Amino acid sequence: MRALKEAARREVDRHAEELITLSERLHADPETAWEEHRAAAAVPEPLDRAGFDVTSSYLGLDTAFHARFGSGPVRIALCAEYDALPGLGHACGHNLIAASSVGAALGLAAVADDAGLTVEVYGTPAEEGGGGKIEMLDRGAFAGVDLAMMAHPAPVDVAEARPFAVSHSKISYTGRSAHAAAYPEAGVNAADGFTVAQVAIGLLRQQLPSSARVHGVVTHAGDAPNAIPERATGRWYVRAETLAELAELEPRVMRAFEAGALATGCELEIEPESEPYAEFRNDETALGHYRANALALGREFAPPGQAARMNRASTDMGNVSQVVPAIHPYIGIGSLPATNHQHEFAAFCVGGTAQRALLDGATALAWTGVDRSPARASH
Repeated sequence: MRALKEAARREVDRHAEELITLSERLHADPETAWEEHRAAAAVPEPLDRAGFDVTSSYLGLDTAFHARFGSGPVRIALCAEYDALPGLGHACGHNLIAASSVGAALGLAAVADDAGLTVEVYGTPAEEGGGGKIEMLDRGAFAGVDLAMMAHPAPVDVAEARPFAVSHSKISYTGRSAHAAAYPEAGVNAADGFTVAQVAIGLLRQQLPSSARVHGVVTHAGDAPNAIPERATGRWYVRAETLAELAELEPRVMRAFEAGALATGCELEIEPESEPYAEFRNDETALGHYRANALALGREFAPPGQAARMNRASTDMGNVSQVVPAIHPYIGIGSLPATNHQHEFAAFCVGGTAQRALLDGATALAWTGVDRSPARASH
């Protein structure tokens, strides 16, 4: 096993410059959910050059891809995310996720025959609210995979993922425009629907479980101060510990939006942006292997606390974990006090500490794949 791991690490190191260039290329050219056309073309390029069988527009999704190498009995899947955040670019570090997953796959490909592995990379679009992995699951992706993995950037290292389940909804109020000074009584103010709803949600929070999260943004609420807004739109997330708890909680939140419509006389439309994201189910054996491998590389795991809370962030990788064995460790980029979804965190997703996290993450994942191989049983 040691020889296989060293061979995998050498292969990651051999591709280090190429992987860093890929990460920086993605970082400099952020694309948001379902619009990642350039990223979906760039990420599989190193895999194609290494002899992977690459399928673009995988399962009919324009910005998804699948790459495969080897024919061993154990299938190891690496998930590559590459969508960015609106207005924040790669402030969640998906450029590093994509590059580290490619690096891990290249490392595993070098030992696939001896380790008895089939190595797969899934290019998964639209993690930031679009549910790309859920759409891929619905179309048959990940079937028969023995282990699915990825490493997510965070301020500090945390091995165990504990994401919330979450629903994503687009909220729309439709009222009637009127001159705000001359004919105010003729108007039905759509923006007021959100005012009422947000007051109701604020009061509801006292009765919610301490782990629940309800948050959102109003994306449009009128165009001119002297015209009563006839349409207002927003995006809202509801998070809970599990899908079962979310199913109980979400209707209570939606009634707050209904209250806004009732109070103002507006029409209300609630449109799910994707299927809900599930809580994460860790494969404990693989998680133990990853911990040991990361420690062997000199990584240090943070104690529980505020800096380590990124492991509670929701992900559609949770849905994958409900279907196949999976891990989703977080790898630190030394960004504190900057944390995910801040401009300052995006700045840390390139450069020295990010490069080390990229290569360490790729190696730790590759080693964890080797640990899963049937060759382990003979050592």
